[in-house]
Amino acid sequence: MPTHTHQPTPSKEEIALLDPFERLGLDRIRLVSSVKEAEKACAELACAPCLGFDTESKPTFRVGEVSDGPHIVQLATPEQAWIFQLHEAGCRAPVAELLALHGVTKAGFGLGDDRKRITAKLGVEPGGVLELNAVFRERGYRKDMGVKGAVAILFNRRYLKSKKAATSNWANPRLTEAQLIYAANDAWAAIRVFNALGLGARACSH
Repeated sequence: MPTHTHQPTPSKEEIALLDPFERLGLDRIRLVSSVKEAEKACAELACAPCLGFDTESKPTFRVGEVSDGPHIVQLATPEQAWIFQLHEAGCRAPVAELLALHGVTKAGFGLGDDRKRITAKLGVEPGGVLELNAVFRERGYRKDMGVKGAVAILFNRRYLKSKKAATSNWANPRLTEAQLIYAANDAWAAIRVFNALGLGARACSH
C-alpha cells in the first residue's frame, strides 16, 4: 500500500476567518414537484457527464423512529441546481432512472446513508456515485473532509451552512426559500469541488 504524506486541513477557527463562498440564488434553483417537470428535468440531466448530488430527509427525533427519506433529491450542474420533491409518487420513477444511470457521475460528500435510503425508497442502486471524501483521502487528507473543508482548501472560502435549515422538515410539500437555498447549494458546491479537483477525465471513465 502506498503511503501518503498527510496534507494539512484547515481548522474550524481558520475556516471561520475566510470570506464566504458564493451561493446559488433562487433564480438558478429549479424546484421539481410534478411528473411532467420530473420527466423533462431528468431527460435534460441525463445528458450531463457529471452532477453534484445530495439528498435531504426529514429528521427523526424519537428513539427507534425510522426515516422514510429521502424526501428530496438535489442535482446540480455548474450553472444551476434542481430540487426533486419525492412526495409525489409519479416524480420518483424518472428520478430513480436517472440515479441508476452509470453514464452520469453523481459527486457528493458523505453519500453512504443517501445511497441506502435511495435503494430503500426508490428501489434502485445509485450508479456512477463518486464520494468526494474518498478523493481527498487518496490525496492525503484526513478521513472525512466534508464540503466545508473542501471549499476552504480549494477556494480559500467559507462554506455557509444553516443548522436550522439542515434540521427542518424536508417532507413538507411547501419548502421555504431557506430550505431551497440550503439544499441546492449542497449539490452545487459538490460539482464546483469536483471540477476544481480536475476529475472530469475520471467521470468519463466511471
